[in-house]
Amino acid sequence: MTDAATPSLPTLHTLYRDHHSWLESWLRRRMGNAWDAADLSHDTFVKVLSSVQPLADVREPRAYLLTVGKRLMSSFYSRRSLEQAYLDALAQLPEACAPSPEQRWLLLETLHALDELLDGLPAGVRRAFLLSQLEGLGYREIAERLEVSERTVKRYMAQAYEHCLLVDL
Repeated sequence: MTDAATPSLPTLHTLYRDHHSWLESWLRRRMGNAWDAADLSHDTFVKVLSSVQPLADVREPRAYLLTVGKRLMSSFYSRRSLEQAYLDALAQLPEACAPSPEQRWLLLETLHALDELLDGLPAGVRRAFLLSQLEGLGYREIAERLEVSERTVKRYMAQAYEHCLLVDL
């Protein structure tokens, strides 16, 4: 088999062999959890494998892996925080109103997808979008909550909608 992808496999293998243990140790020290560190370490290499950047262009492999690993760790903690907020909200519901385990799973998956969709938006834009879509607030109410002008809210919403339309899911 002599396709264009074949030459990069030994490079990935070498990168993994030479740096996987180091990256996993670094993640374990930061996270305090060997299992999560192992998962994120492997996720880092999966991300590198699916990257459009050729591995031959990577001059500082540890710096590159650290950048990818830090981003994944940030995303990991963001998801964990989102899950905890969801579980806290569920705990406040009367038992009769609590969703079934299947509904909980679907809601959590939807929250993760929404969080991923809005990732990268500035905080104000993200908050305005969520206030509009989840709480059903109008631009005037959003402006009051965020202490900005309605014109700014309109800009925020346009930016959020454009982001949602252009994001590659």
